[in-house]
Amino acid sequence: MEKVGSSSAQMAAVASEEEEIGSYYHSSNVKKAKLQSTLSALLDDPVLADVPKNPSLSDVDTLISLELGSAMRVSVLKLDGTTFDVAVMNSATVKDLKVAITRKVTEMEQSKMGHRHISWRHVWANFALSHHNQKLTDDNSPLQEFGLRNNSQVNFVPYVAAKASAHHSKRKKHRFFHGLSRA
Repeated sequence: MEKVGSSSAQMAAVASEEEEIGSYYHSSNVKKAKLQSTLSALLDDPVLADVPKNPSLSDVDTLISLELGSAMRVSVLKLDGTTFDVAVMNSATVKDLKVAITRKVTEMEQSKMGHRHISWRHVWANFALSHHNQKLTDDNSPLQEFGLRNNSQVNFVPYVAAKASAHHSKRKKHRFFHGLSRA
């Protein structure tokens, strides 16, 4: 009889534990829902219009730095004549600006048309960013070396690869065909 009593006590303990887990899970979901609701309401505020819909910690940090003056807003002129703004740190490199542009364009395209893939490798291979007719081709160069400051504008310009890279592609092509002639 003791075994029956102890097993019913164990079952009661398991049931109690399951209720606690269920109530924790429910309260956790309720907290997440409230947080999402509050976040949505905040992001709809016109004052926070420049915050992305799904902001990362780095996005928020950059926007705070922008308000404090340790970041800059750069306007990007696209080939179709439209512009958009991105925020980068004052110490940002060309690579950082390209990453910010990539993220912003991807976010804008997804909000307009849903999922759409842009080949950024193709974009950066065929176009360069330019500021006052100076191409920003070295990814490791700080933006300030090119004279970019807060509210500066960059634009896309066609990028012609150097002869060295064209030579490389011919060499690769030669190796491919050379391998076929051996067979």
